[in-house]
Order: sequence, then structure tokens, then C-alpha cells
Amino acid sequence: MSSHHVVREKQEPALLVLSLDDFPDELLGQLLEWSPTVIATPQTAEALNAYGTKIDWIIGDDDNNDLQSDVRFMPAGDDSLTKAALNYLADNSYPSVNIITTDLNLKDYEHFADKINLVVFNNNKKIYAVNPGFSKWKPAGEIIELISSPVEMLFTGLENLRSGRYKTSADGFFSLDFKEPYIFIAEEL
Repeated sequence: MSSHHVVREKQEPALLVLSLDDFPDELLGQLLEWSPTVIATPQTAEALNAYGTKIDWIIGDDDNNDLQSDVRFMPAGDDSLTKAALNYLADNSYPSVNIITTDLNLKDYEHFADKINLVVFNNNKKIYAVNPGFSKWKPAGEIIELISSPVEMLFTGLENLRSGRYKTSADGFFSLDFKEPYIFIAEEL
């Protein structure tokens, strides 16, 4: 007996590939498993093409594309590549995006945290925005890092290691509560 899955457009998170330096092939395969919309830079498009990955958009200032025939070009204009791609995804009602990058500048993501579900893969970390009252189940001993600096934060299920770094104290839920509309946290991959 076989199972068939129908994946609707925009059902899976889009994938924005800004860099592939030291990114694990296995994790890339998992992110590509359900054929998401793939947006790449000219440099990452070459690497993805070598993997045989279908690219939907190349973002940049040069529309020279000789990799795949049906790739569309997205000019960045005055925006950063990240901002231009996120504007496109938010404007076209994508609910979520996975982003692979080696350069993390939270300012690139802050404007979009309430518009699209962002998951940033950066230097062996998975970074995402959470709202006040966030809770998640994790096994004991997992490291959670606050990338943002909330003014007042209450937490349960965590042990404070040092400024911004916490460890889950037991198997179970941890929770974060704070005054800001959202903060960015990171988990180790």
C-alpha cells in the first residue's frame, strides 16, 4: 500500500539560500524534501544547480542566468538581497520561509517577524522569532540562546547559564514571557 501526498503551493516553507558555506547536505535535503519555492543568490544558485536542485528565483542585480531555463530573476534594487526576497515572500502571502545564511543581521529580519514565520539557519543554529508566552518541549540539557535582549523576561524550565544562554533543566516544556512583541531565540542544530 502506498501513500500519496498532495503538496499545495506555499504549503511548505519557502527556502531562501543566501549562503551554503559549511551547511550540512543532509539538512539541505530535508529542507528541499517537499519541493519548496527556492530563492537563491547567483553564487548559491550555482551550488544548488550542481546538486540538481530546481531554483525558482535568483535574486540580485545581474539577471545573467545560464543555469536553468525556467528560473525567474528578482532584482534587489536598493534593498539588501535578504530584504528584497522577504518583501517578495510577504507580499505574495507565503506563510513561512527557511533561510540559510552565514551572515546574521537581525535588522534584516525584524521588520518581517510579524509578517512571515522566519527560521534562520546560521552557523549550526536554528534561529526564530517567538511571541510572549512561548513554550516548547525539549529534552533535558538542550541549550537555548536569546539573540534579542528582552527588558524583562520570566522563564520556566530553564537554567540560566550566563547572559543570554539557558539550558533546559528537565525533559519537558520550557516557557518564555516578556514585554516585547517578539524576541529571537536560537537552538543548536
